[in-house]
Amino acid sequence: MEESAPLHPEPSLMENISHQPEPSALENTPHHLEPSTMEERHSCFNNLKLFLAALSFAAFAEALSGSYLKSAITQIERRFDIPSSLIGIIDGSFEIGNLLVIAFVSYFGAKFHRPKLIATGMMLMATGTLIIALPHFIMGRYQYESAIKPSHNSTSNVSLCSMEPYDKQMPEFMDSSDCENTGESFLWIFVFLGNVLRGIGETPVVPLGVSYLDDHAKQENFAFYLGCMYTFGLLGPIFGFVLGSFCARLFVDVGFVSSDSLTITPKDTRWVGAWWLGVLIVGMISILAAIPICFFPKTMPIEGEGKRGLSSSTKRSREGDHGGTDHTSHQTSKFSALAKDFLPSVKSLICNPIYFLLLLQSILQMNSMIGMITFKPKFIEHQYGQTASRANLLVGIVNVPPVAIGIFCGGFVMKKFKIDVIGATKFCIGTSVVSWMFLVLFFTMGCQKTPVAGLTASYVGITESSHEGHSLFSQCNAGCMCSRTQWEPVCAANGMTYVSPCLAGCKSSYGTGVKMEFHNCSCISQLTAVNSSTILGQCPRAEDCNKIFPYYLAVTVLEYFTFSLGAMAEFEILMRSVDPELKPLAIGIYSLIIRMLAGIPAPIYFGALIDTTCLKWGTNRCGGRGACRMYDTDVFRYIYLGVAAGIGVIYFALVIPFYVQVKKRFALKDKKALDNEHTELAIMNEDNNRTDCDLSMNAIDHEQ
Repeated sequence: MEESAPLHPEPSLMENISHQPEPSALENTPHHLEPSTMEERHSCFNNLKLFLAALSFAAFAEALSGSYLKSAITQIERRFDIPSSLIGIIDGSFEIGNLLVIAFVSYFGAKFHRPKLIATGMMLMATGTLIIALPHFIMGRYQYESAIKPSHNSTSNVSLCSMEPYDKQMPEFMDSSDCENTGESFLWIFVFLGNVLRGIGETPVVPLGVSYLDDHAKQENFAFYLGCMYTFGLLGPIFGFVLGSFCARLFVDVGFVSSDSLTITPKDTRWVGAWWLGVLIVGMISILAAIPICFFPKTMPIEGEGKRGLSSSTKRSREGDHGGTDHTSHQTSKFSALAKDFLPSVKSLICNPIYFLLLLQSILQMNSMIGMITFKPKFIEHQYGQTASRANLLVGIVNVPPVAIGIFCGGFVMKKFKIDVIGATKFCIGTSVVSWMFLVLFFTMGCQKTPVAGLTASYVGITESSHEGHSLFSQCNAGCMCSRTQWEPVCAANGMTYVSPCLAGCKSSYGTGVKMEFHNCSCISQLTAVNSSTILGQCPRAEDCNKIFPYYLAVTVLEYFTFSLGAMAEFEILMRSVDPELKPLAIGIYSLIIRMLAGIPAPIYFGALIDTTCLKWGTNRCGGRGACRMYDTDVFRYIYLGVAAGIGVIYFALVIPFYVQVKKRFALKDKKALDNEHTELAIMNEDNNRTDCDLSMNAIDHEQ
């Protein structure tokens, strides 16, 4: 909005002009404060509750964006044909962007126009989000690996058993030189860079927004406003995963490709949902959240007082208006003093055994939580046979609400029972132990492997595991020139899945699209003489798996609830264990280290370990290795849960020294306080006795 376009009628503006202050008064007006005319123009935004609403919407948009991209990880992995380890790097790039500017924003942010900085951050988030969606419009249509030609009913198909060499059957692979020239294999870099930009843009939203609230709110209202903001922000992950569920049900090229021409369904591991659509939606919401915030003034009247609130930086700038060169030298000396005090302050925190051990414990806990939540939709999809859409939906409505309820209940318990630091330590340890026990319980809730001939079972039905398809060929398909890399799963009536119709020894086919059937399959006829036909798609999981899955969800709710129940207790210990003047620095270092040592590495090594469990890799357009199509679900479960459980064991190794340090410090502190109280009581009693004695002596002297 231009300054020449007043929001108020012209007469009031002229009246303000006619009552201009004297030059002397103008000289005393701080340069950073707007004239009264501008204050009146922005009077509709001089409302803290309106700012709270705008900030809450920004927090919602921020959480929505982050959670949606978590839900779209599987779709992005398949679309770009990249492994889970690389997806972990892309996911951690958000934290990298955050770390690039967090120190600058935390220190210098309050010296500038905070609402405009927040709005700028939201616009950067939106820009980064739109950059993430850009590759979809560059790459063209998604061509999943398939040898089936879905055009017409046919008895001849390149995916069938044939004596013709496979490389002559499959002309769709591009030459390596042509493939490299397209540049599509490196377009995931746009997603990486966009996520970095998202991390940069997210940095000022919460810290500057909270400090702005603190500067202008009544002290008794601040906690309530903060709770409103975080409560509204917690809705973001729920809507993010629900949006991810909706977009995963739509084919990536929705509106451009007929569903009748598809030979895959959302249950197929080659299916890619419309991930880009959700990215555009959350980007637009970020832009909408940025617009109202940029209209708020640098300062506004303090709630209930009518005078403008001042941050510490604003106060310093006011003092400097009359200081000139003296102020500059004062600021320079102050900065040098801050620089000298910084390293000793950091050393003081690191040498604080309670703070240091709590930091180590939090790093371990967050490594476990971030790694598990990043790949939880993938785990549910492959372990329990759920679609990516349903996995995202369940994560959003089953996992997120228990976290919010747990945090609230933990804070309520701390307040209701007035738990001290030692009690908070016991409470925190207890909730961690119970949460870890629920995690261990997941080991018993696995499903049996889906029998896939040549991968998890032999062609005669014996259970075995074969990586990279070394057992894909058998006597029943020896006469077929089949590809080892092709992935076109078909399901037989006996419950056995075959990697392709060719490897099943099928001689003919009928139908089109997902309804295509294959007949005269030699590998099936050797097991059963009743039906030697197959249909497209993997066989469904056993009925026992569907019975186990609800119990898994129930235990997940309990695990997340107990894990978050101790969050407020942990924060209470953090606040009480450091000196008051070091609390801001302690929180800053705590956040910085958690992002650096948990937010970045956890998705990377979790993804790399998950890649080791892959039984069948897909093939990209260049003929190279693509995304994983099938995992060894038993090994996947043991690694995914085992890493988290192992981190928990290391965490518990730190619990004993941590509790000893807390008890040593605060029990001694309480003992000293009690001794001081007894000493004061003794002194008071002694003074009272002396007073009584003096009064008695005075009375005796008076009688005499």
